[in-house]
Amino acid sequence: MDLWLKGSDIQFIAFGDWGGLPDPPYVTIVQKATADEMGRVTQNSRTDFVLNVGDNFYYHGVNNVNDFRFQETFENVFIAPSLANSPWYILAGNHDHLGNVSAQIAYSGFSKRWNFPNLYYDLNFKIPDVNVSVTILMIDTVVICGNTYQASQPEGPESPQVAREQLQWIRQKLAHSRSDYLIVAGHYPVWSIGQHGPTPCLVDQLRPLLKKYNVTAYISGHDHSLQFIREGDGIAYIVSGSGSFVDTSTVNKEKVPRDWLHFYNSEISTLGGFVLIQITAEQMFASYRQPYAMVVFQTALPKRKL
Repeated sequence: MDLWLKGSDIQFIAFGDWGGLPDPPYVTIVQKATADEMGRVTQNSRTDFVLNVGDNFYYHGVNNVNDFRFQETFENVFIAPSLANSPWYILAGNHDHLGNVSAQIAYSGFSKRWNFPNLYYDLNFKIPDVNVSVTILMIDTVVICGNTYQASQPEGPESPQVAREQLQWIRQKLAHSRSDYLIVAGHYPVWSIGQHGPTPCLVDQLRPLLKKYNVTAYISGHDHSLQFIREGDGIAYIVSGSGSFVDTSTVNKEKVPRDWLHFYNSEISTLGGFVLIQITAEQMFASYRQPYAMVVFQTALPKRKL
């Protein structure tokens, strides 16, 4: 999907795990506060789109394209006028795969904001005025690694052949990209210190591709926290999974090298939040936001070296 934007930069919100509740009121306090803060931020700062990294409907996705959860957990929650015309680019999480993911894809034809063309797809942005190009690969980590079911880690792909096909698509897209900024977004984290921790399947199969092709950042959710992890001066790992719940666990802290972890919010806060990302000709700027106008962490990443 090729998209042309006006202006001198790209700005978007990245977050996930915002899927509310299956019973009334169908929304959590954290989700509502996060949605309100998204509205406040987008009113004061232009937002080109929302990048959603899955777990859109807790706990078992949706049943069909007419499922009431689309209204109760999405349309009726993110209601700020400043968000009304911002497209959402969607991917599926493990809880979505417990329901009807095809219905979530089909909902793209019923909502002007909801864009979910396939289980995995690419977004290519161009800003002609400053000659900036950005590619975002939206991938399905549940297809690659399998669902978690009752385990803390994925149990292996339902179809190894389909998993291989997606990995080959990722490899080809990364190999041919000449974009100034190259981002991959998926539900499961590669690295995380939270409850689920690093995803061994992605450490083994995806991380080598991210490194080989000089990916700028990998954005994920799954663990219900905000994290910033960076491998030295290489790939940045942005975890933004506190859209509906916050988990304060640091049980996997020893599995991530200490000098890689730059920020983790849940040790100091039980608020939700998101990451506001601005990409200019010079850098990619990530600002970690929480309700009540809190900016809790900021960092910048350079343009790719090709």
